[in-house]
Amino acid sequence: MQSNLVIFPNAGTAKKSTQTEERTITNYDRAEEQFIELLAMEDLDRKLDVKPSIASEFEQALSTAIRGAYKNDRSNEQAHRFLQRILYRINRLKLFWYDDLRHYTNERSLYLCSCRDQIEAAWQNWELAQIDLPALQQLDVKHALIERASADLNPPLSDSSRYIREEMTEAGYRHLLAIGSFDGLVEGSRLCYVLGGAANEVQCTLVRVLLEEYGNGRLSRKHSTFFAQMLAEFGMNTEPEGYFDLVPWEVLACANHNFLTTDRKRYFLRYCGALTYFEVAGPAAYKNYLAAAQRLGLSEAAMGYWELHIREDERHGRWMLDDVALSLAEQYPKSAWELVLGYDQEKLMGDRAASAVVRSIREAKQFV
Repeated sequence: MQSNLVIFPNAGTAKKSTQTEERTITNYDRAEEQFIELLAMEDLDRKLDVKPSIASEFEQALSTAIRGAYKNDRSNEQAHRFLQRILYRINRLKLFWYDDLRHYTNERSLYLCSCRDQIEAAWQNWELAQIDLPALQQLDVKHALIERASADLNPPLSDSSRYIREEMTEAGYRHLLAIGSFDGLVEGSRLCYVLGGAANEVQCTLVRVLLEEYGNGRLSRKHSTFFAQMLAEFGMNTEPEGYFDLVPWEVLACANHNFLTTDRKRYFLRYCGALTYFEVAGPAAYKNYLAAAQRLGLSEAAMGYWELHIREDERHGRWMLDDVALSLAEQYPKSAWELVLGYDQEKLMGDRAASAVVRSIREAKQFV
């Protein structure tokens, strides 16, 4: 049972703690800057073989952050942020951003792969420790998926949902769009990694989902175009990753988890379970954002993305459950529980990210 006793530290202790935290943040910032320099370095692996010390400050910060985020009783928020930002900078090289080709010079670097693997190993163990895996393995998978999807289609309003619907200001809405643009402007891109291979009904359904996300090949109908229109309505930055520094680590973790489960074919069932939750639960979240925009009296262009997604994701959710998840449960009976693992993880991480976004909106004094 938690104690209600509040103990205030003495001024000296508080000052020392604050200074330590600020120094740690500065060290992580400096280490990330060094990592960005490594990313751009020509022939990175060879240069590290000749002079390993060029990465020493970054590697020291990496080890410290892994201990702070995943191996202590109390996780360090700055450590989480640093690790997820580093992991994302590596993972984003899997996508093409129509920028300077030299930015991809190290996309197959063994050193970057080792950094990614080091973070992912510790992070994934930490994430999986929050799930009762033996219990999932005993489930009637089809029943569990149908039951979960039914509950998540129209869930009761959470405190965060009520805040968005009833209290969030226009400045808060712009802050929401800024963070949302991190994913909204590259809509569905990671799905392309699971589409190759043998032709079957599951594959074709996933292709249909991707095609609709991409406006059936028309840029004017691509979902990211609608998100860019919402940003443009407020005179905001419409470039992908334009608000990267505002993105909470919990949101970055969702993107990085997506990269992992799409890149590893062994995790195909987990990804399909995750995408099932994402498509089933999406409309409920978008209805909250739409309600906020309508309460604030915003223009149609400032909320068009939500309206589009409410319509299309309701259909996508049915496709994912009926034609993908349940079909895969029949095809892979011994491993089918991984579909539920993917579903539950996506929900857990999505709820964590949603809470972090609302917290960020509340804490922001004003949107710049």
